[in-house]
Amino acid sequence: MTRIKRGYIARRRRTKIRLFASTFRGAHSRLTRTITQQKIRALVSAHRDRSRQKRDFRRLWITRINAVIRDNKVYFSYCKLIHNLYKKQLLLNRKILAQIAILNKSCLYMISNEIIK
Repeated sequence: MTRIKRGYIARRRRTKIRLFASTFRGAHSRLTRTITQQKIRALVSAHRDRSRQKRDFRRLWITRINAVIRDNKVYFSYCKLIHNLYKKQLLLNRKILAQIAILNKSCLYMISNEIIK
C-alpha cells in the first residue's frame, strides 16, 4: 500500500492555537495539549474579569465621589447625594460624577447646591 499523507486541516487548527499562545512561557506555548488547556483557562479568566472590571470601576467611582463629598463637606454622605440626585431627576452616572469630582470640584458644589434647593 502506498503511504497516505495527512491533510492540512489539523495542522492549521494547531497553528491557530499556537498563534494564540505564542506569548505564553515554557511548555504553555510549545506543547499542543497544554496550549489548549491554557487557552481555555485564559478565555475563562478573560470572561470572568470583564465582569469584575466593571465592578471594580464602579467601586472606584463611588470611593472618589464619597471622598470629595466628605472632604469638603459639600453634602453629608454619598448615598444621600445619589438619592437626592434621583429625586431631582438629575441623571448623572457615577463615572461622570467621579470625573467632575476630580477635575472640577466647583461644578460638583454647584450640582449639590441645586439638589439642596
